[in-house]
Amino acid sequence: MNEETKPFQIGGVIPSLNLQASLTPVRTECGIGALMPWANRLWLITYVAHKANSGRGTGLYQVDENFQLSKHAESVVGTYANRLIHAPSNQMIIGPHIVDTEGNVRTIAPLVEHRLTATMEHLFDPRNKVYFLTMEGDLFEVDVHTLDVTHLFDLVKELDIPKGCQPHFKGGHAANGRLVVANNTYYEDDFKGNWTGGLLAEWDGKSWTVLERTGFMDVWGRKSLGNTMYAIGWDRASAILKVFSHGEWSTYRVPKASHTFEHYWQTEWTRLREVEHERILMDCFGMFYELSPVAYGGKVWGLRPISTHLRVIPDFCTWRGCLVFGANQVSPGTELHWWKDDISLEQDSSQEELIYGIDNNNLAGETQSNLWFGKIDDLWQFGKPKGWGGPWWEANVQANQPSTPYLMTGFDKKVLHLYHNSPEPVVVTVEVDVLGCGTWKSYTKIEIPANGYVHHEFPSGFSAHWVRLVADRDCTATGYLYYT
Repeated sequence: MNEETKPFQIGGVIPSLNLQASLTPVRTECGIGALMPWANRLWLITYVAHKANSGRGTGLYQVDENFQLSKHAESVVGTYANRLIHAPSNQMIIGPHIVDTEGNVRTIAPLVEHRLTATMEHLFDPRNKVYFLTMEGDLFEVDVHTLDVTHLFDLVKELDIPKGCQPHFKGGHAANGRLVVANNTYYEDDFKGNWTGGLLAEWDGKSWTVLERTGFMDVWGRKSLGNTMYAIGWDRASAILKVFSHGEWSTYRVPKASHTFEHYWQTEWTRLREVEHERILMDCFGMFYELSPVAYGGKVWGLRPISTHLRVIPDFCTWRGCLVFGANQVSPGTELHWWKDDISLEQDSSQEELIYGIDNNNLAGETQSNLWFGKIDDLWQFGKPKGWGGPWWEANVQANQPSTPYLMTGFDKKVLHLYHNSPEPVVVTVEVDVLGCGTWKSYTKIEIPANGYVHHEFPSGFSAHWVRLVADRDCTATGYLYYT
């Protein structure tokens, strides 16, 4: 590429690669839901807010080696954030499209109208089939050769999601003889303790098992190096990291870096991705982490915070030596007022208007999103790692039962806040795991007065990989850490 063809860029953003949806007839989102290097170009697919929206100007795109953007002839408008390489057939899957090594595209017509959020390897016929998960909880089986589609499950019914709650399935992964799916439904009712359908669940080909009942966002794993699987979610206390290794699931807690991810619409889409060979990036609740695919002895010790951010990053990948982010940037919703005189739809005579959608950002104009190109090490120039969370948020604590491990490494200043509702004093033992492999040592014991509160400032420079709390009596307690 010479200077004449070199694209103009500002801070890793090439303005000419901007994607935008039309203003009429319906404004909608224009998020870049999935990115994939394949067939000598970078493929990207967008998502609109809902399949009923217009979204003209969105679809399937490709970027060539000269950073020229073009829309593919097979492009269709929809809500898509799924991608997978089907290695046995040497095809790439993105949205409802299957792409061969020459860049030829076929479209799975029955899936076009579905909001596709994950594509996963097949448990029983991996050479010929894959699974597709939709945001509404439909699970399909697709033959990658014939494109035949079979509906397998309505997971809303299968997993007993409460009636009237909005399903919001986001991620999925198949390995270790199980298919794991994540639904990130979570809003104020969940914060108050009323479950509305968020979950992490697995299917072994015979029956479904719910692993957690709270919002979960993504599931990922690498077949080699131990075949470990990771899943990320959250509840009111902290972000959550679930790990499958050595035949069982373990649970860890990590900080929240921002309050702007607390609602299930706000979390889309946080991801786990291998971006350098055998190196994983985890984007969880506004914080990037580096993560090893290896869990020696079933324990996660290779987790370290990198930086904080406020971006909405639906997907990221490595392409031509660059780290590439997708985005959902200027993406207002829609509000149309269809007056009775303007429509022929049957409606109650007392109804003055039919409102289609809600425009929550009437200060945003053209719906648009763009890519960001950088290098892995640029992430350390983002916001410094900091956050809050803990193992207990007004939790029913049992005497002498250790809490879930909470991440401690990679932060500067650390403060622990403790309080409880017991009419008697409570002694909390603070235990640390310096090695990260489950070797717990007592750091200190803190006595909290009856119905009292205390805080503990850790010495400057003190750190361990994980920290956990143990109370000496049953109580309702809070143990919360602020890292700054």
